[in-house]
Amino acid sequence: MEINDPVEILLVEDNPTDAELAMIALRERNLANKLVWVKDGAEALDFLFASGLYAGRKLENGPKVVLLDLRMPKVDGLEVLRRVKADERTKHIPIVVLTSSKEDRDIAESYNLGVNSYIAKPVEFEEFAKVVSELGLYWLLINHPPSPPSG
Repeated sequence: MEINDPVEILLVEDNPTDAELAMIALRERNLANKLVWVKDGAEALDFLFASGLYAGRKLENGPKVVLLDLRMPKVDGLEVLRRVKADERTKHIPIVVLTSSKEDRDIAESYNLGVNSYIAKPVEFEEFAKVVSELGLYWLLINHPPSPPSG
């Protein structure tokens, strides 16, 4: 995939096993063709704001949905969520927290920051795969987000 191709899913996940399981589940539903996987919050911010490694990317080719883990190195998921939702250029991108945390404070803080959905990762592979594929179907095919702001 070229740096300026439109992206449908940005997967922000530091655990390679969870990332691979998510990508397999999305591939099985033919939803992984335009997927980008980043391994920490700093890389996610670079991608979303077209900076750093992704400086040549067009910001308007942002993802249709972000699947965001909370517990990550460099920049945690809550800070990614805070920055994305605070910026006029990116605040309408749907963000789904997909994390192992079921802590009330993480859930409350995520919603306070504007998360669109909060999903605790199922432990069982089959259930995890089902949740990820259903998330992909909903956010890519059923949901109708607003058009991104121009300019």
